Amino acid sequence: MSTAFGQSTVLGYPRIGDNRELKRAVEAYWAGRIDAEELAATAAALRAQVWRTLRDARLDAIPSNTFSYYDHMLDTAVAVGAVPHRFARLGLSDLDTYFAMARGVDTEPALELTKWFDTNYHYLVPEIGSGTVFVPNPAKALAEYREARELGVESRPVLVGPATFLLLAKTTEPGGDPFDRLTDLVDVYAELLRSLAAAGVRWVQLDEPAYVADRSTAEVDALREAYTRLCAVRQRPAIFVASYFGELGDALPALLDTPVEAVGLDLVAGTGNLRRLAGAGPLRGKTIVAGLVDGRNVWRTDPRAAVAAGAAVAGLADHVAVSTSCSLLHVPVDLSVETALDPALRQRLAFARQKVDEVVLLGRALRDGATSLPEPLPPTPTEWRDDTVRGRLAALRPTDRQRGAYPERAAAQQTRLSLPPLPTTTIGSFPQTDELRRARAEHRAGRLDAAAYTQLMRAEVEHVIRLQERLGLDVLVHGEPERNDMVQYFGEQLSGFAATEHGWVQSYGSRCVRPPIIHGDVARRSPMTVTWSTYAQSLTDRPVKGMLTGPVTILAWSFVRSDQPLADTADQVALALRDECRDLEAAGIRVIQVDEPALRETLPLRRADQKAYLDWAVGAFRLATCGVADDTQIHTHLCYSEFGEVITAIDALDADVTSIEASRSRMEVLDDLAAVGYGRGVGPGVWDIHSPRVPSRAEVVDALRRAVAVVPAERLWVNPDCGLKTRGYPEVEASLEHLVAAAAELRGS
Repeated sequence: MSTAFGQSTVLGYPRIGDNRELKRAVEAYWAGRIDAEELAATAAALRAQVWRTLRDARLDAIPSNTFSYYDHMLDTAVAVGAVPHRFARLGLSDLDTYFAMARGVDTEPALELTKWFDTNYHYLVPEIGSGTVFVPNPAKALAEYREARELGVESRPVLVGPATFLLLAKTTEPGGDPFDRLTDLVDVYAELLRSLAAAGVRWVQLDEPAYVADRSTAEVDALREAYTRLCAVRQRPAIFVASYFGELGDALPALLDTPVEAVGLDLVAGTGNLRRLAGAGPLRGKTIVAGLVDGRNVWRTDPRAAVAAGAAVAGLADHVAVSTSCSLLHVPVDLSVETALDPALRQRLAFARQKVDEVVLLGRALRDGATSLPEPLPPTPTEWRDDTVRGRLAALRPTDRQRGAYPERAAAQQTRLSLPPLPTTTIGSFPQTDELRRARAEHRAGRLDAAAYTQLMRAEVEHVIRLQERLGLDVLVHGEPERNDMVQYFGEQLSGFAATEHGWVQSYGSRCVRPPIIHGDVARRSPMTVTWSTYAQSLTDRPVKGMLTGPVTILAWSFVRSDQPLADTADQVALALRDECRDLEAAGIRVIQVDEPALRETLPLRRADQKAYLDWAVGAFRLATCGVADDTQIHTHLCYSEFGEVITAIDALDADVTSIEASRSRMEVLDDLAAVGYGRGVGPGVWDIHSPRVPSRAEVVDALRRAVAVVPAERLWVNPDCGLKTRGYPEVEASLEHLVAAAAELRGS
């Protein structure tokens, strides 16, 4: 067993391809346009491209098994045999069983989807019960290791570690706890290690990020025991336990007590890791993999500060390697193709490809001495500062974040809106057809003039309004045909933001987003949505929602400036949205939805840090929404997170109506709402829009009956889980017909 780790590495790399080749291939396979063999060929080419890129950059230690058709947690479930019986019994191929778990089929809903710690990446939640029989399946890791070796790359297979896998899983049995199965699962990991060693693997990376959150003494002790057992396996690779997104706390000395050969520490989000490491005593025989390059944001690394931190680690351990703080799947692939960015901004940025170069440079600097580091960046350009915005923030008063009491608001809104019990609505977007995408691309390229573009978008808005009227929905939306993305759209219209041309990042499965970059003070140049909302409202007597993205979500789904507190940036965005809300109201829009799906996502992983975050996050939302009259109804929407952890904050948002993803989580959020005495309108999602299956009317009725048992019918709304942009019109129409019919059935019962 070789324990020479190398001087530089990364914890993972984007797997979507330079031009989202993976997205297109996977969606072509789902649509039946290519077969499994063609999909596999595209995947193999993408993996080879990544390994060549990392090899040619002179990276010392290169990971493998970081590629995924959909999600690495799902891949790990397959690797340990945790395929629920409800999918295994379908009799599908291995690939189609995998996609059935991710997307569902007509007869089975998909695995639950939720956020990967405090990022905008979504993972599929494993289902573990007492009857789950773990079985080692090293085929994927072995195949990718051999592919890399054929290219001359000696790689390090990566798996989610056994403790984190179970801590992020859910039980299928009342009162069960997946973590109780850790002993069984460690036995399977031991078999995986033996198989990898037999194939010549020298190092394996096991990711244990769950331990940067608060963990009990028992969970920390279990981690120590698990890795002590794995290190006792004969004929195994050397083990590198990677952590990221924060500080390991008590888990760090626990890991250092075990014979693992290397431990990875995030020294960007977890600066306290260095202090804890210094107090751990001599680290003989250990490699510390120092995460000195930010894997989650796009700003260049300060090389002198990074080398100083790396030197501090080198003084404590036998060997130090430089790494990214986490996998680079959270940043775009390559800055070199972004030729349209302002040069003053561009020189401050580093995407995945450039971050690899930073890692290699820092590794050499630690080995040879910091003799040729880049010069520090020049001062921030003065034009990025907006003193008017800063003055508005300084003048804010507590009353700017307050509205009237909810009972009075609700009465005024009902008088104005005259809605039936169990009102039906959707979350905002309607299908983004190929024609719409082409029209937006042609308009951006200058091949479609503004008049023709507006005419096409207006035609789609009218189509969406007429469809909703025909289906019988009560509160309508304009469908958002003009929007490329719910954050990017606003970023392109606000000062202080920059948009990329090719900066795609995987959000889940084949879904990719292009996060804008916040580099300066934020202000609204002009109204952003009023024209589209008022046009839609002019077509119908039913209320049409104005659709905005909330300040916390705009921050969470952007790359944010790091030179001022997040709370200040959030309030700057909130002021822009406050102005937009007032303009929508003045234009006659009676319902305004301000989405905050990232409220839970951005929650700090340590409880000690959470109150301060929730205070400013709630404050920013209320600043955005409390400038309207009491008879204007404010909605918000949240999705794909563990909402029980922020349920008090959801209540504190003081929205008149809150719609929440609930179908994949089996309506469990309703109990959380009841526990805090939530007393305003709520719309638990009754249709999982991230699955292609159409829910039956009976399914929707059943979901609504469960909801009515917790939420009085006069406060209950009926809606899908999320926006409909990823779905096709046939399934949208069928699903909404069932949704409206189910609401009518319950009204009459």
